[in-house]
Amino acid sequence: MHLRGVVLPDGEPRDLWVVNGRVRTQPVPNAQTVVDGGYLVPGLVDAHCHVGLGPQGGVELPEAVEQALEDRAAGTLLIRDCGSPIDTTPLQERLDLPRIIRAGKHIARPKRYIPGISVEVETDLVTAVTEQAAQGDGWVKLVGDWIDRGEGDLAPLWTDEELSQAIKAAHAAGAKVTAHVFGEDALPGLINAGIDCIEHGTGLTDDTIALMAARGTALVPTLINIETFPGIAEKAGKYPKYADHMRALHARVSRTVASAVEAGIPVYAGTDAGGGIRHGRIVDEIVALHGVGMSAVDAIGAASWNAREWLGFPSLTEGAAADIVVYDSDPRENLEVLRSPRMVMLRGRIH
Repeated sequence: MHLRGVVLPDGEPRDLWVVNGRVRTQPVPNAQTVVDGGYLVPGLVDAHCHVGLGPQGGVELPEAVEQALEDRAAGTLLIRDCGSPIDTTPLQERLDLPRIIRAGKHIARPKRYIPGISVEVETDLVTAVTEQAAQGDGWVKLVGDWIDRGEGDLAPLWTDEELSQAIKAAHAAGAKVTAHVFGEDALPGLINAGIDCIEHGTGLTDDTIALMAARGTALVPTLINIETFPGIAEKAGKYPKYADHMRALHARVSRTVASAVEAGIPVYAGTDAGGGIRHGRIVDEIVALHGVGMSAVDAIGAASWNAREWLGFPSLTEGAAADIVVYDSDPRENLEVLRSPRMVMLRGRIH
């Protein structure tokens, strides 16, 4: 097949050819032109997604397939799954579904996370991390903080020493580590232990932002999920300190993420779909990132070419996977254009 259009991020009109699901940059004889005009964007990325997770916990594989199809319809062709209670490896064999980079199951302490979702560990975090590294595709997901009902507020789950040993073990096993973190207190230990990414990061301060920037730690702020914080606080009447904390984190999230972007922290788009957030909302997250001060180009890049590079997937270069979303007009001028793709091509197949 042959496609002609303005290719992002460079913004130059170019011709691309697709052979056996791969991009070719040199002419291919007798290719059928399927796109002539428009804007060609490397397949979108949801860098924090939970295929296989529903509001009540793990779902059956047919429902997980429907979740992935919702994401594909929105142009999401690459998913970094940030923990799923079910084994979604069968979905990776389906050529019609987005590519999924799995992180195995969440790792948490007993009664310190959503019931029925995580691997629960009392003492041996290193063993759990090593096991989940073997189950996933190069990522491990920790629960860094959660409400401690004894304290009535968010609190870290792990000691600094536990984190240091566990992250070292994950890296030795060839896996990167990310962590769910809402509050402030868990962040220094995680960042100093060498964690690769922070999810949510609503508790970031000037000091921890500077520390992340110095270490090159990535941030996936899941802004559309943070919009649920007031509702969470409303239901937490037994824990007024926690409720007030969640409201405060929500109130300052725009300033927090803007400071992270300004400091040069690599920021990527993730929806936290699964559970309380429906799938297929990557454009909402891109718009939200732009709303906190990220340029339109960088907000798209956070969910496309920059995120793909971070996860080890090239964009529309020679030999790259033909994962392409085509739009009629320039999404850099109007992000709402992203809601109406003209064509979605995954692995060289048009959907």
